[in-house]
Parts: sequence; C-alpha cells; structure tokens
Amino acid sequence: MTRTSPSTAEGATPSELRGDVLTMLSTLLAAGEQEAVKELVAKLVARNGELERRLADLLGRGHKREGVSAAQLKLLLDGLPPETAAELERANAQLRAASDIDVPPPAEPTTPPPPRQPRLRRPIPPQLRRVANPLKVPPAARACPICGAERECLGHDTTEVIDLIPAEVIVRLDQREKLVCRKCDELERAPTGDKVVTGGRLGSTLVGELLVDKYRDGLPLHRQKQRFERLGLPLSVSTLADQVTWATDLLRPLWRAALGQVLGATVMHLDSTSLPVLDRESAGGKKLGVLWGYVGGETALYLYATTGKKVGQREGELGPEDVLKLRRGYVVADAATLFDASFARPDLIECGCNMHGRRYFAKALDRGDDRAALPLAAFKKLFDVEAEVRDADAATRLAARQERSAPVYAELVAWCTAHKPHEPPSSPLGAGLRYLLNHQLALQRFLTDGDIPIDNGAVERLHVRTALTRKNFLFAGSDAGGERAAIAYTILGSCALAGVNPVEYLGDVMPRLARRLRLRDVPGLLPERWKLQRPAGQPDVAAP
Repeated sequence: MTRTSPSTAEGATPSELRGDVLTMLSTLLAAGEQEAVKELVAKLVARNGELERRLADLLGRGHKREGVSAAQLKLLLDGLPPETAAELERANAQLRAASDIDVPPPAEPTTPPPPRQPRLRRPIPPQLRRVANPLKVPPAARACPICGAERECLGHDTTEVIDLIPAEVIVRLDQREKLVCRKCDELERAPTGDKVVTGGRLGSTLVGELLVDKYRDGLPLHRQKQRFERLGLPLSVSTLADQVTWATDLLRPLWRAALGQVLGATVMHLDSTSLPVLDRESAGGKKLGVLWGYVGGETALYLYATTGKKVGQREGELGPEDVLKLRRGYVVADAATLFDASFARPDLIECGCNMHGRRYFAKALDRGDDRAALPLAAFKKLFDVEAEVRDADAATRLAARQERSAPVYAELVAWCTAHKPHEPPSSPLGAGLRYLLNHQLALQRFLTDGDIPIDNGAVERLHVRTALTRKNFLFAGSDAGGERAAIAYTILGSCALAGVNPVEYLGDVMPRLARRLRLRDVPGLLPERWKLQRPAGQPDVAAP
C-alpha cells in the first residue's frame, strides 16, 4: 500500500488518503487540515461504534435472558451524560422519577438475627406412596449379651428415604366376565378393556406416555424405541408412529372443542412459531410451516398452517384472519401487519404485548446504548406492579394499575415522544421508540380493564416447550404430521395451563373418546373441565 507523504496531503480529503491512521493524522495535522482531521476522527468514532454493536450482537447470540436488575439499571443511569437539549434532559428526569429506580430498597431489620438453626429439608410430598422396607437386627445380635435370652421387638425407628421404582411394562390380562342364565340360556359379557384402537395391543396409559414424551418432553420416537427395549419390550419406530397417528386422530374432537373454548374466552392470546416440514417440491426438501398458538383461560389451541399467510391456503386450513373472523372482544397479539384488517373491526379489540415492546429497548441496551436503561427501568416498575397483583381479582388489579402503573406509562410515552425526533429510525433505540409510539393505544389497553394482561406471555411460554420438542425431532414428516403435532400441542398445552398430569389425563380420556361420546359431551373432557371431575385430594401439576 502506498502511503501519502505530507507534501501530497494539501487539499486532500480523508477518503483520498491511504495508510494507517496515525500516519494519516500526522499528515493532515502537518498540512494544517483541521476540518479534515475532524472528519477523519468522526468516521473513526462512527466505525468503532458500529464494530462495538456488532461485537455485542455476536456475544449475545444464544443468550435469551432479557432481565436487568435494578442495581444494573441504576448504575447505567448514573453514568449517562447530560442531554444537550433541555427538553430531553427534562424527559429523562421525569421518567427516572416515575420509575422509582432511585428509591432505596426497604431497610434491613435492625434487630439482631436469631440464632442460626440447622437448615430444614423440604418436606417430602405427602401424596407419594410409602413403601415399607423392614430392616431386621442380624441373628447374631438378637440374643441378650448378658443372659442370652431372645430380645423382644419394642418398635421401629423409621426414616423416610426418597427412591425410585423403575418403570415396568406389564401385560394386562383383560378377563371379561361372562354371565349366563342357565334357565333361559341368556349370555352377558363385560365390556372390553380400555385401549386406544379396537383390536390394538397397546393400552391407553402407554400411548399417553408416548405422546407426552414426544410432544412435551422432546423425546423422539427412535429414542423411545430404545427405552422400551431396555424395559424388555421391542417395538419398531413405525409401530410407535402408528400409535401417535391413531391417538391424535382420536383426540381430534377435543382439538375442535378447544377452538370453541378459546374463542369464547374473555381474553384470547395469539402468536405463532415455525415448524419445518418435509416437502419434496421445496428447495432443500423442506418447507417452513407455521403453528398458530391461541390461549383462552386455561385452554390452549394450536392450528397448523402450510404458510405464514393470514388466511389458510388449503381446504379446511385456518389462518389467523380466519380465526379472528370468529372472535369478538379482547385479543392480545404482537403488532404484526397480518392482523391490521381484523383489528379494523370495532368489535375486535387489540391488546398489545409490553413484553414485546420492552424487548426493543433490551436489544438497544445490548448494542451498547445506555439510554435504553431509562425505558427499561420504567418497564421494570410496570412488571413489578403486575407481580404484586397477579393473584388479585380484576377490580383490585385495575385499581392498582390506575394508581401506580398509569403515571409511569404516561411518562414513558412522553419520553419516547421527546426522543423520537432526535433518534435515527434505523437505530435499535429508534426502533423501540417507533414501536411504542405507533402502538401505544394497544400497549396501554391493560390499564383500562383488570382482565387484560400486560403482555402475551401466556402463549409465548407455551411456545418454549414447542421449540424444545421441535429442536429434538427437527421436522414434521408431512402437512398431516404438522396437523397431528398441532393436536398434540393443543391437548398437552391445555394440560399444562390447567395443571393436570397429562399421562393420567390421556389414560382416562382416550378410552372415553374411543367409545364414541356424543359431541355435546366432548367439551366436558377438556383439561380445564376434566380436573373439576377428579376426586378431591388429588394434587395439581404446576404449569410451566
């Protein structure tokens, strides 16, 4: 590379010079080119900032945690330089005051701490079955060492030890009783035992475990095959796949009932996640299908679509616009343009996702823009209020939001309004400002009704389990396989929301469906209603 000498630098711009930075600066300074030096330094600062943002992006890949502690936010805010514009400095001060980030945490009690006690173990759940394990005194020690007489048993010292009985595949002998009237020669026989398929050899509990392992715990069928072999039962992958097909076909009426349940809920959540599907006609042999997730109350619903378009592309396929045509009332969704036509209707009320709005500012902070700490502090205040009133009734929740959250949100909107004219729209912070201001009406909807949630977390948390299982089995084998996955995710997601054991639920419900219930009785078997029919005292399963 040819370096420019001082004699050739006169009148040259930084873009015309070539060489290392120090040589270029020396050349320009020697030539008295002050403006050219400023231009070169400005370009270097801009380039350095861009490289820092790229590095932060690379280091942050795979890091999904978006939480920022109050201490971290306060440290960032204390390091912010004052704004040159009085309007921006005033907006910063007002939002900082509204977020309460400077309010010190409650003081620690001044009373002396109590004497340290040994750490108590968490009690063993009482519903676990207790199995006796008698431990006898060895024969050589049973006699009295003084007189030699046999000592009597005074009782037992009992210690509880948590252990595991390995799973066991059994052969259930369905012995159907037969009754006959000797006088009239009339014969009566007991009904058949519970199975998923008439004439099949696998029981409903085993098939239920198969579905849960695949679609809830992410265990592909070939790994389940190996597990069954260790238990002494050789089963081919094709046999297991047939069971999945038959079971999801059996659960299809419940899947349809879930649609009605979700559409009739007070608040409906909506979001999507992808599902790769094998397709010979597509490039690479795969295409990207979509699972549209819906939540209403304690019922989940997944609908498979071959594309991400707003309407279904196949006969019987429902896209989000097709479903929203059937819905009235509140719908929580991200601000995707797919929903614009639907939310133009006066009877469909859009509710925004503040988790999504917050995420823009979290990305800006990750890219090195410390100004994003202010809106993040405001969002922290909003979500702290939500955590405190989560278990309260709707009226109490609304009162707390109006008193404590509404002023914070008003200052957040004012801050974004003040900063937007001074921020490039293409910057990470500019994207966050634009999103919040463009959708502020929907994002603040939770301040008007205690039943409306602050975010779309109900369905996004279900997608976490969907993504985990998808990562393990990689793709669906066909569009029909994508629909079967939607059925399984619907039932298992509803079990998670209702807090019921999915294996127990499937083992009970699938035989009932196999006996061909009346359609009007099917909604009563959804997990949300099924758990109300269980005997009292059975524990619930915590939702994810």
